[in-house]
Amino acid sequence: MSDFFTKGMARNIYYGGSVFFFLLFLGLTFDTSRETPKLDNHEAINEQVALGKKVWEVNNCIGCHTLLGEGAYFAPELGNVYERYGQSTEAIKAFIKSRPVEGIPGRRSMPQFNLSDEELDAIAEFLKYVNGIDTANWPPNIQG
Repeated sequence: MSDFFTKGMARNIYYGGSVFFFLLFLGLTFDTSRETPKLDNHEAINEQVALGKKVWEVNNCIGCHTLLGEGAYFAPELGNVYERYGQSTEAIKAFIKSRPVEGIPGRRSMPQFNLSDEELDAIAEFLKYVNGIDTANWPPNIQG
């Protein structure tokens, strides 16, 4: 085999493969940068949605919930909660406000975070925004 496969051939395969994959990388990078702006409606992100994301992060909601499939599986998926609650931000806010301070004895339950009205509006708008993301039919069912 060493008579057939020379060092020069190995070098040519190495350099040729390196050039090929570098050009492939550049092509895919260019295609991604051209296609990505078509995928998302950046105008929908406003200050309230940004504040809702901050509330989500500060209160570590992802420590219990999943969002678009990412996070913990202790509590329900929230990527489609806006749709589950009848496309109502008021219903989402009412659910969050209704959590008992001490929790429900004998059950796992969401704690009461005592969010301000501004924070409740923001988290509801954030969840509404997330519901509008094209996720290729994720989650697979309405229950999340």
